[in-house]
Amino acid sequence: MARTRKQVAQINVVPMIDVMLVLLVIFMVTAPFINPAQVELPSVGKTSQSPAQPLEVIIKKSGEYVLKNRAVAGDERVVAKSELAAEIAALHSALPDQPVVIAADKDVRYEEVMNTMALLQQMQITRIGLLARPAR
Repeated sequence: MARTRKQVAQINVVPMIDVMLVLLVIFMVTAPFINPAQVELPSVGKTSQSPAQPLEVIIKKSGEYVLKNRAVAGDERVVAKSELAAEIAALHSALPDQPVVIAADKDVRYEEVMNTMALLQQMQITRIGLLARPAR
């Protein structure tokens, strides 16, 4: 009766440990030479002037355009679509840094909002935003 010998599978981990020790030594030697990135954070201070109140272009569901100048209290008026460019140009010439925000009723077609935004961009107004009210 012959005895069968089982082969024992062994993994020699000594070469892997040698490689890991070499990598550890390399990282320990090179780590002091690496400078951490310096991030320059903006400082917070008092501004000399308050931010400009925006000119609000309101597009109602009925198709009316309402201009509301928040820089002047109580300045709110209904304008026709054909007069919108002239009214905004007049207001923007007085305060060129005043931002313009577009507020539209949720039932207004998005095309109307985009047309109004394109009109403002054609008038070289760079500070344009969309006004949204959070859901309640």
